[in-house]
Amino acid sequence: MNTRLTWICHGATAASRKGLFPLDEPLEDKAAEEAAGMAALPRADRLVTSPALRARQTAEALGLQAQPDPALRDCDHGRWAGRSIAAIEAEEPENLMAWMSDPAAAPHGGESLVDLGTRIAGWMDNESALGGHVIAISHAAVIRAAIAHVLRAQSSSFWLVDVEPLGMVRMTSNGRRWSLRFQH
Repeated sequence: MNTRLTWICHGATAASRKGLFPLDEPLEDKAAEEAAGMAALPRADRLVTSPALRARQTAEALGLQAQPDPALRDCDHGRWAGRSIAAIEAEEPENLMAWMSDPAAAPHGGESLVDLGTRIAGWMDNESALGGHVIAISHAAVIRAAIAHVLRAQSSSFWLVDVEPLGMVRMTSNGRRWSLRFQH
């Protein structure tokens, strides 16, 4: 069964601009305006979003009535949520380095990158079995994990992918494997 998956990263937030591990914050006003001005999206069979406020607001700004799906939530950053990367680097440099160099590490008490990747791969496999076109509004970390899954890349490749706010990535599945799809 063929499946098309269009990932859309939520718009910018104050936390993303300040280099903070996110909480459940709203979009910046400008991000909502930018989302509303995006080109029309193709018809989809399923519209889903992370339950996070910033993702739901992005869906609304895009004019989509998407259903929240807990599997699309952002990576759980545990006790680091709401804190700046600079502060964590100053206070816990060994923990930050462990998290960034070992995909199985979760020194913050939240979710490891391996766990995130497993969660997203499972969600994608379920969607592949359903077929049709899915538009999913989620987070940069989730989309990075999806790309690593498609490429069958090591979890450490997570850090080699940049996903901009309101960035879009398309994927297809023939029921046996996923592929990245680039179009103009």
